[in-house]
Amino acid sequence: MNKLRGRITHIESNDHVSLVDVDVMGDSFTATLLETPDDAAYLKIGNVVEVLFKETEVSLAKGLSGLISLRNRMHTTVKQVRGGVILSEVVLDYRGRQISSIITTRSIKRMDIKAGNEVEALVKANEVTLLEVTDGL
Repeated sequence: MNKLRGRITHIESNDHVSLVDVDVMGDSFTATLLETPDDAAYLKIGNVVEVLFKETEVSLAKGLSGLISLRNRMHTTVKQVRGGVILSEVVLDYRGRQISSIITTRSIKRMDIKAGNEVEALVKANEVTLLEVTDGL
């Protein structure tokens, strides 16, 4: 599980769904949650949270341009590719923090992903979970 710590900056809620923006080292991450500040006490602007997302939910792009619907975009550098027959893990450096992506080995070959490449890591907002942090940043 990928984990980044940040601070809640904005909450938009309607009925039982919330869009929560979290500042992580100057970048904004968004999570779509099936809870609101009314039923989840940790959802308050200024609170510190862990931003969690699975390795299998991290897509990679090289030379991406234009607008896309994925809100969570991280400029990263490939540290290592751990190749497998069907799936491979790409270990990324995001502002000094390690995150991982698991994609098909075919995609790694097609995109010619190698250590040192700059890639964007992309995660849909509905694939992000937030976890309350009680010990601050």
